[in-house]
Amino acid sequence: MKLPRNLAPLMVGAVLLGGVGVVSYEYFGLPGGGALVKVKVPELSPAARIGKTAFDANCAACHGVNGAGTGNGPPLVHDIYNPGHHDDASFFRAVAAGTQQHHWHFGDMPAQPQVSAREVASIIRYVRELQIANGVAYRPHRM
Repeated sequence: MKLPRNLAPLMVGAVLLGGVGVVSYEYFGLPGGGALVKVKVPELSPAARIGKTAFDANCAACHGVNGAGTGNGPPLVHDIYNPGHHDDASFFRAVAAGTQQHHWHFGDMPAQPQVSAREVASIIRYVRELQIANGVAYRPHRM
């Protein structure tokens, strides 16, 4: 069986397009805002359940259901957000003042003034319990 002469360029093109798809998924998420990571949801403490309610109302539109990320914002259940790299204070700062894009390609996060410090504390508790259940543990940050 003889293969067409233009098959090699077509195969190279297909491989390149596949690579673009993987890079796009890694940096920008799924088209249409689907979850970026699979998140195992544990039995939550009462404090984390309160945090889940606040998270769903204020954060899930961008950071996804259970912090799994979307095409609009990164997953919080990810090793980048382990407590040794992003401590609890960094979450308070991000909510209060917003944050510039630095790990992902979703753009800057605007401040969320509608979220009280008490709500942020409960959201952090929720996110940390999700992280623990998904193997995201404290690791000292090294530059």
